[in-house]
Amino acid sequence: MLRGIYTGASGMVAQMHRMDAIANNLANVNVHGYKKDLSVHKAFPELMIRRLKDDGVYTFPPGSMDTAPVVGKIGTGVELNELYTVFTQGALQETNNSFDLAMEGKGYFAVNTPDGERYTRNGAFTLGKEGLLLTKEGFPVMGENGPVMIKKNNFVIDQEGRVFQNGTFSGDPERLVSLEENEWENLEFVDKLKLVDFENTRYLRKQGSSLWNSTYESGDAYILGREQAPKVHQGFLEASNVNPVTEMVEMIEVNRIYEANQRMIQTHDTLAGKLINEAIKV
Repeated sequence: MLRGIYTGASGMVAQMHRMDAIANNLANVNVHGYKKDLSVHKAFPELMIRRLKDDGVYTFPPGSMDTAPVVGKIGTGVELNELYTVFTQGALQETNNSFDLAMEGKGYFAVNTPDGERYTRNGAFTLGKEGLLLTKEGFPVMGENGPVMIKKNNFVIDQEGRVFQNGTFSGDPERLVSLEENEWENLEFVDKLKLVDFENTRYLRKQGSSLWNSTYESGDAYILGREQAPKVHQGFLEASNVNPVTEMVEMIEVNRIYEANQRMIQTHDTLAGKLINEAIKV
């Protein structure tokens, strides 16, 4: 009977972890480049139920449990296995801001932080006083040759992530698709954005402020070649891949499952109390 209480309690704890993941997803639904988390659980090892006596006559001797007939299995609860991040592509939202960049495909922007190089899908960048392309937190965006330096309203980034400036280009992202060949020739190549990926993105660790950090399991970041690199869209931002309607439905489901486990514990507690009280009377 106590095993049933522990099983119900483990179910309640599992739903608490699931609720934390859902709440975090909903809190970041409007954060550009955010990737939703899923709470993945696993069952405790199952126990074999074996019959120790056969019709009350034959008793299996000690040490011969494996020879006892198997009646069935009993679960012993559930536990949190991992918080799994879903890396599906978010929708592209047009902003017409030349400092906004979005990726179409797998990959990350590299940024330089006081703790070392970090990675992000949030392309809502700004221009620093020194002409550096910065994140909203003030971290420089990295190119393959170092931090990217640009001039306000006088730069363009093509779909390969190459940064150009000067010349006759006006800086309007809508003109990017209609640039003539002679206009490209008048642009000065600055650098190429450092677009990276990992061997096992599943094991990347979220650090906050839309930043990711590599781990031993994910492997070090490597620069994507031209064929593997994602398309970079200037004047767009990638929305989060969180569906608020789905998250709200799952939140209701979590509440129902939590209440069911709670009622199971209350039922076991009532039966245990009844058993003890009747046993005392006898």
